[in-house]
Amino acid sequence: MSSSDQLQRGLGERHIRLMALGACIGVGLFLGSAKAIQMAGPAIMLSYIIGGLAILVIMRALGEMAVHNPVAGSFSRYAQDYLGPLAGFLTGWNYWFLWLVTCVAEITAVAIYMQIWFPEVDRWIWALLALASMGTVNLITVRAFGEFEFWFALIKIVTIIAMVLAGAGMIFFGLGNGGIATGISNLWSHGGFMPNGIQGVLMSLQMVMFAYLGVEMIGLTAGEARNPQKTIPDAINSVFWRILLFYVGALFVIMSIYPWNEIGSQGSPFVMTFERLGIKTAAGIINFVVITAALSSCNGGIFSTGRMLYSLAQDGQAPRAFARTSSNGVPRNALLLSIFALLLGVLLNYLVPEKVFVWVTSIATFGAIWTWAMILLAQLKFRRGLSQAERDKLQFKMWLFPVSSYLALAFLVLVVVLMAFFEDTRIALYIGPAFLVLLTVLFKALNLGSREETRGAVVGNAAS
Repeated sequence: MSSSDQLQRGLGERHIRLMALGACIGVGLFLGSAKAIQMAGPAIMLSYIIGGLAILVIMRALGEMAVHNPVAGSFSRYAQDYLGPLAGFLTGWNYWFLWLVTCVAEITAVAIYMQIWFPEVDRWIWALLALASMGTVNLITVRAFGEFEFWFALIKIVTIIAMVLAGAGMIFFGLGNGGIATGISNLWSHGGFMPNGIQGVLMSLQMVMFAYLGVEMIGLTAGEARNPQKTIPDAINSVFWRILLFYVGALFVIMSIYPWNEIGSQGSPFVMTFERLGIKTAAGIINFVVITAALSSCNGGIFSTGRMLYSLAQDGQAPRAFARTSSNGVPRNALLLSIFALLLGVLLNYLVPEKVFVWVTSIATFGAIWTWAMILLAQLKFRRGLSQAERDKLQFKMWLFPVSSYLALAFLVLVVVLMAFFEDTRIALYIGPAFLVLLTVLFKALNLGSREETRGAVVGNAAS
């Protein structure tokens, strides 16, 4: 690979901070939260807190390695360095696939929401325009990607903060309710705080974890961050608190204002809350925000697939052509392959019934769980390879190591088991492992394990 085929460090602190804030805020929070509420009632807030704690540990593990060795490919590279070439191969290609699946769902979501405003335009046209626009942004420069993601995230964040503040005004001061404070009694007045028992909380976990898909993208920015030793820890440290504000805070407001068992029967909880405050155009506002959320996810997905494919090519686990970059430091060939593959998603808008998109989200969840598990396992192996003096010098350490890592791994196993209890998510337990088996066969057939790359030197340097 030419020395010029390198990524550029064009992402500043504000880009990565807003990407971190926006990574967890997707379409699911605005429109999909109602289904999770029906499963757990007000106790869904516990599900998000429990899941958030697990994500915090996972991100801390990733941050420990990313700050020590900031490289493109992030967790795929760490899996290869500390768990072996097969683990790196499976993790990289699995992550590439899960984001392709997610992006198909997101561009379709954009098309569905645009049809609300323009019902006469065929859905596939909006899906194609969404893909073309986000693909173009990614192909320009990494800074262009960062700018779009910054503003996309800002729109989502401002909307949620506005709803939380306005809802709090209604709850405590009667804003929009004739001056009569609604209070928070709805949190326990309809069957209790945990109406479906601990079982409802557990069963909602597999839906809650899908909402967190994408937070690990912060690690992929390490190779293009101007100051990864500062920006990565700052972004990761904010994960848990933004989960409390954006998920738990928003759901607290919604379920305080409306009985939990009525949410979902009248559309988006966010639309209902804004309309209650007297905002007549609430549906249009939320529709715009949801479109930006879907475009943001698609934008981040194209970024992720391109960087992961670039890293795989650097390691000799994908064709070398994908390790080349443009004059702007963009992995153009890798991005073009991902964009071309996503054109199939536009075609699927003709052929695939809506139910399949429930399946692809569950497949993506399985892929995310595999990625998170590899992060934890790689970090455990990374730590074991260091001397005590080297561990003391780590700039960004995992808390309560190794107990926290093992607890997070156990939690991920629990979520996979829970997926087996639902027909819609059970299919992921067939397709996900089958895809990993297929990748393993391909890895063995191509004899990739015997190809000695320069990666060994990196591992040696990482341990020194």
